[in-house]
Amino acid sequence: MAAIMLQGTGSDVGKSVLVAGLCRALVRRGYSVRPFKPQNMSNNAAVTADGGEIGRAQALQALAAGMEPHSDMNPVLLKPQADRTSQLVVHGKVRGTLGVGNFRTARAELLGAVMESYVRLRQQCDIVVVEGAGSPAEINLRAGDIANMGFARAADVPVILVGDIDRGGVIAAIAGTKAIIDPADAAMIRGFLINKFRGDPALFEDGYRQIEQLSGWRGFGVIPWLSATARLPSEDAVVLERNIDRGARGTVIACPVLPRIANFDDLDPFKLEPDVELVMVPPGQPIPAQASLIILPGSKATIADLRALRAEGWDIDILSHHRRGRPILGICGGYQMLGRSISDPHGIEGEPERIEGLGLLDVDTRLMGDKSLERVAGTAWGQSFTGYEMHVGLTDGPDRARHFARLADGRTDGAVSADGRICGTYVHGLFASTEARAGLLASLGVKSGAVDYAASVEQALDDIAGQLELHADIDAMIEMATKG
Repeated sequence: MAAIMLQGTGSDVGKSVLVAGLCRALVRRGYSVRPFKPQNMSNNAAVTADGGEIGRAQALQALAAGMEPHSDMNPVLLKPQADRTSQLVVHGKVRGTLGVGNFRTARAELLGAVMESYVRLRQQCDIVVVEGAGSPAEINLRAGDIANMGFARAADVPVILVGDIDRGGVIAAIAGTKAIIDPADAAMIRGFLINKFRGDPALFEDGYRQIEQLSGWRGFGVIPWLSATARLPSEDAVVLERNIDRGARGTVIACPVLPRIANFDDLDPFKLEPDVELVMVPPGQPIPAQASLIILPGSKATIADLRALRAEGWDIDILSHHRRGRPILGICGGYQMLGRSISDPHGIEGEPERIEGLGLLDVDTRLMGDKSLERVAGTAWGQSFTGYEMHVGLTDGPDRARHFARLADGRTDGAVSADGRICGTYVHGLFASTEARAGLLASLGVKSGAVDYAASVEQALDDIAGQLELHADIDAMIEMATKG
């Protein structure tokens, strides 16, 4: 029963991908592996086998480890729903909210829940691969920390520090971390990894040795830029630079990037389609007039995001798109926005209120009750799919009589407008199903490339694991994990 933890010199240094790659590399060596992230902050989440939710990155890491996602793999999940407030999910279930007033105190009290999950995982496998959050260099957040050194010291797990050379300043980032963190925290770090290197690693040999001298830590390798990462599900932020090409190489599917956009990896499978251009529309830009389909995505704060959508003028673009006779699909929060109204009588998203929707579907939504978290299967566009539901609220009205999908258990999902051009659904993950994606594209007059999205992700994980085998000292990592 061994463990190793990857922490970073900052956010977005590639920890999540490296943990996934390391999990896959260890599995290929015959080890039983579990991923673990004590605390995550993300609105991209996945439904677990035990009926909870965890960060999307940990679900991907579970896939890399050949395991079903479980709520123990990410015991504390924070889902931002306002600038100063996050929904708190513990062991897969909503426990309340955290804000600036109670964040530090409440977070420190969650260490017990974190350790419970970690102990259970350790009893199930040979090695636990742990991912930190943010950076241990954020010493202003050290008191009450459960995500980085607070966990590492409580669980006595050795740490490898990951530095991102692509953003520059990696020598200072690693050596600077050693200089400013508590000496007892620094003692938990046994070495470093350089990530996202472009070019000939020999050119960085002097820098690599200088980091070893300045920090006193050994290097575990220089990882090249992993192009396979682009084939993995999106994690914590929409990578807009992947979608800046407006050359309209094919049929345009447009999605506005809302402030609290959630589970936007729903759209990732469209990247595999050779005749489709997926455009994630950033704030300040109009929805492209040439779009054949607009998809309104999920949201962690539907009412606030609907206001933001109107403030951007996207409602005008959407209504113009509709007048041109083109289809619109709303997923989860986007489905709710398409209706006549959204009411929040119990203040689930903030103050109790009611807001007018876009009025394109003859349905109304009330935000109430427990969060629906379940995996589902069914048919839509005449094709089979698997997916999951993750939402709060009940949606009903005349357009529900024309359901969007029929689920395998006989229930119906979603709504369709009388003219058939406006659809709403609570099902996430639809487009990962090759048949359902092809069915949607056929309705737009586009022939799908019929690429298996799941197989593409599996191949990407294998490719990343292969790169780690070539460029990281995995044998030394295993020895460190075993001996502590």
